[in-house]
Amino acid sequence: MRVFLFLFLLFPLIELAVLIQVGSAIGVLPTLLLVIATAILGSVLLRVAGLATAWRAREKLARGEMPEQEMFEGLLIAVGGGLLLLPGFISDVFGLLCLIPFTRRLLIGNLRRRAEEQALRQRAFFDDPQARSGQTRPNVLEGEYQRRD
Repeated sequence: MRVFLFLFLLFPLIELAVLIQVGSAIGVLPTLLLVIATAILGSVLLRVAGLATAWRAREKLARGEMPEQEMFEGLLIAVGGGLLLLPGFISDVFGLLCLIPFTRRLLIGNLRRRAEEQALRQRAFFDDPQARSGQTRPNVLEGEYQRRD
């Protein structure tokens, strides 16, 4: 958790440093135009890819199938579009990776594998009704005792 917080606080500083470097290399106006262009590109790609994924999911539901692939794609498209809307070049690179179909499928495969591993870990305690319900009883030994003072 601390690593995530550290990266969350460090990310804007790295984005700002990259923006300053790009701005000093190509100029302020081209840098601003690039940031605005990627935001526009992100919103257009988000709309187009999102609608296409929604239609594929709807077709699968009409056939009576579960659209798990489309759900993962929709999630990554939303994340990618949001990252493209953020000002900065590092977030734009990660956003494009989420929107390009080839890399999106690789990320989805990785997400699926992690979800399956998590499901297997949760099923490990499925056979034990006490562990499943969260109620555990201590081991009780029955016997007799006498108190001697």
